Amino acid sequence: MSQRPVALLLLLAAVAAASAGTGESVECVILLHGLARTSASMDKMEQRLDEAGYSVVNIDYPSRELTIEELAPLVVDEGLLGCRRTAGLSRIHFVAHSLGGILVRQYLNEHEIPELGRVVMLGPPNQGSDAADELGGLPGFDWINGPAGRQLGKGEASVPLALGPADFELGVIAGSRTIDPVGSAVLEDPDDGKVSVFDTRLEGMDDFVVVEHSHAFLMRMQKPIELTIRFLQTGSFELPDD
Repeated sequence: MSQRPVALLLLLAAVAAASAGTGESVECVILLHGLARTSASMDKMEQRLDEAGYSVVNIDYPSRELTIEELAPLVVDEGLLGCRRTAGLSRIHFVAHSLGGILVRQYLNEHEIPELGRVVMLGPPNQGSDAADELGGLPGFDWINGPAGRQLGKGEASVPLALGPADFELGVIAGSRTIDPVGSAVLEDPDDGKVSVFDTRLEGMDDFVVVEHSHAFLMRMQKPIELTIRFLQTGSFELPDD
């Protein structure tokens, strides 16, 4: 064989290796839905994040069947596995609705994620929710909410109150509109029907914003989705010109 074809093959291999080495890094987002919901509730968020250039792993999990301590490793590890299959992975972000945010806090309380980027929580009961305590005695509460639902209150069984402040980059989006008069009757105003605006806050968070949407639709509405993408990109909910 002549030396020219061999040299050409070596040159092509070198070019291919150089191209692979300069490939763009990829950021992955793990989506976690809320209590008694499914991954379908995060479909619009998934679509918009994909359009924004993120790799997305939208997790479906049995929110009504297990405790928060049992759910957190089950759910987050599945998301991490999905993200770590992504070629060129650089960072892993979380976007979590309601209970999903508490699962992230529970996991990070016990584990480190080397690739951890930013976290956005929508309507999280970070200080517990009075609704879980006040409505816990109603017939059907456990059937609807499962064991995790009883852990989202403010009493001795509260998981959110047992977890520490955020030591990761966090943005919180709270809702101030309600379509749930029963829940709102036991919550401090303003509220989103499930959690008061005040109780979504968490010590150590980097940014906080209130939108006029209800708890059930926070993750599906245009403004919260735009704010979520902005925080993932910049670490702030504000526009550069704000």
